[in-house]
Amino acid sequence: MTHIAVLGSTNMDLVAYVAKAPQRGETVTGREFRTIPGGKGANQAVAAVHAGADVSLIGAVGYDAFGGQLRSTLEHSGVNTDHLRTTEGPSGTAHIVVDDEGGNAIVVIPGANATVSALAPGDEGLIATADALLLQLEIPQSAVLAGAEAARSHGVRTILTPSPAQPLPPQLLATIDLLVPNEHEAAALTGITDPHAAAAALLDQVPEVVITLGSAGSLYAARGATPMTVPAPRVTAVDSTGAGDTFVGTLAVALAEGREMPEALAWASAAAALSVQKAGASSSMPYRAEIDAQASQPTQAPHTSQTSQTSQVSQHPRPTS
Repeated sequence: MTHIAVLGSTNMDLVAYVAKAPQRGETVTGREFRTIPGGKGANQAVAAVHAGADVSLIGAVGYDAFGGQLRSTLEHSGVNTDHLRTTEGPSGTAHIVVDDEGGNAIVVIPGANATVSALAPGDEGLIATADALLLQLEIPQSAVLAGAEAARSHGVRTILTPSPAQPLPPQLLATIDLLVPNEHEAAALTGITDPHAAAAALLDQVPEVVITLGSAGSLYAARGATPMTVPAPRVTAVDSTGAGDTFVGTLAVALAEGREMPEALAWASAAAALSVQKAGASSSMPYRAEIDAQASQPTQAPHTSQTSQTSQVSQHPRPTS
């Protein structure tokens, strides 16, 4: 069975559902509140398990009620938590507002995730046995770099979701095989709002890039290859929370199984499309049979795409590192 290692965050998502998200200084009445296990690391781990992989999560939870619930939920989902340590203090939390269009705004409080600043004994050995290592930026960059360097030294594919968006040092990018930002993160990393131009700029730093484009699908670019756009299935979104993590976890499994990139992206898009039709992050992630069924539905085939002749520079300057 394919083995995926995940080095990343585990949070309790505190989710408020509202008709319209409040503006600054505004108070609105919501219709529902839920506590849902999440965190980008945990979400990607659960997505990969559901897609059919054997998955281990490296990270930390707090010594509190949320910590026990998070560990129990992950284990029930089939994620190996032997490398998920418990630390003093609170678990990480994500405070999420979801509107009637399925859009969300998120504030993350790191909690125990901030203590994951380096690999613990045994973590490198786990990474060495994996087919891929999934990384995100909800834990300190020092740990992300250590994990990526360990993976690189053992020939393990590294896949980084650069979220939350932040400047990335060259030494980290040099260890990444596949970078998977959404269009906003790609713009933050490059200062370029056009996805094609942003992808081209990112290829100066990493060999492969997938930029997720929400309902428009995804854009794949690699050094020396023509960019390719993979459309997303048309669905009615209820809650987009965790859709990107579903995409990445499923994509990692597909690539580890040896699927070619067009098929892998279409399969990941099918999983993400299913996830947005349900509320919650990990609770909305589809299983392999569901993904196969969705992927078998007629949709527009992946196609090569031309780089835009003009690119808009965002109001955010290119981060320096």
